[in-house]
Amino acid sequence: MEGEPTLRLRIFNLNCWAIRYLSKRRQERVRLIGDRLQREGFDLVLLQEVWSEQDYSDLRAKLAGCYPFSHYFRSGVIGSGLCVFSRFPILDTLLYQYSLNGYPYMLQHGDWFCGKSVGVGMGVTAPLLSLSLQLHAEYCREKDAYLSHRLVQAWELAQFIRHTSKAADVVLLGGDLNMHPEDVGIRLLRGWTGLRDAFAEATRFEGCKNGCTLVPDNCFTDKSELLPFPLGIRIDYILYKAISSFTVKCEELKTTTGPTPGTDIPFSDHEAVMATLHIQRQGQPLGATLGTADLALADVVTEARTEVGVGLRAAQRQRYSSGRMAVLALLLLLLQAAAVLGTLAGLGAEQPFPKLSFCLLAFLALGALVLATGLHLFHTMEVKILHSTEDQMWMALRALQERP
Repeated sequence: MEGEPTLRLRIFNLNCWAIRYLSKRRQERVRLIGDRLQREGFDLVLLQEVWSEQDYSDLRAKLAGCYPFSHYFRSGVIGSGLCVFSRFPILDTLLYQYSLNGYPYMLQHGDWFCGKSVGVGMGVTAPLLSLSLQLHAEYCREKDAYLSHRLVQAWELAQFIRHTSKAADVVLLGGDLNMHPEDVGIRLLRGWTGLRDAFAEATRFEGCKNGCTLVPDNCFTDKSELLPFPLGIRIDYILYKAISSFTVKCEELKTTTGPTPGTDIPFSDHEAVMATLHIQRQGQPLGATLGTADLALADVVTEARTEVGVGLRAAQRQRYSSGRMAVLALLLLLLQAAAVLGTLAGLGAEQPFPKLSFCLLAFLALGALVLATGLHLFHTMEVKILHSTEDQMWMALRALQERP
């Protein structure tokens, strides 16, 4: 009922950059993160890139007194890296892995192997649907080879939130979205779900200028990636919305600003985001938020669908190229098999090639056939997923345009 006490919820969100054997000073930074969380006593902690399950176990043991409820989301070859700590009971959890997540042959990036996902925890607060997630990294903004994949992930995430939040009163999303605030992916996610940006809505803000979370002053940041952005970029978010008879307001938003007190290193190559939200029950349900700006949303969906179409055509070309390579490798193997059979039948006076060269050529042809076939199957699945997403966006766009 209106006038009921306000629930004050403090959230901590951080991309920890805790890659075993690769991240600099990982164990020391994980310890510092645990000290901060233990000292501050947040209500909800959303962490990404905790790739080592041992790091999660150490944090869980250290924080058991102030965060008695926690969960680690497992997916992919090396894990999702997502985990959540809470002062309130976690009633249920769910992990959704995106359909597209980069390319397995891009070993230097590794997104495909970690199985980028969204982890969902349903709590008793409100009830609160909390999501910790990470989308595919950008790597190169001028020539973004993963834009279509990231848009598919943003679309799937938006659809996932719409279908899973019906039993919740409040939705809270925190994570590294790897998108700038004005990118089409973040506008699609916010427009389709009605999520609000804590940075834009906060009554008070304290931290890095413009709320940036990847800043050149951070000693772990790759400075060359931020040359076009001298102040840094904002790619880590806390988003929220009320669904039923609740209202949510962001009282305060903070980011960390470099090294932790008393040390010479920050928590991560990303700055942490901390929000204080006020949740209050109202007298009447608020109703759906979708549909308040259908024309603007239709433009966003159109732009996203266009980019997905570009990615679809690129995937079709890659599928054709890998298929042609597989056919050529198969023809080479068949020619070699025919030569062998001819020699065995006595049709040839001698072998056309020395035995070693012949075997080596057969081995290379077989390897090319296996590789090309695998790539063809992968790009075939990519084409199907991109085509399906394009169709879904077209149906959504048509529904928006046909509204009175």
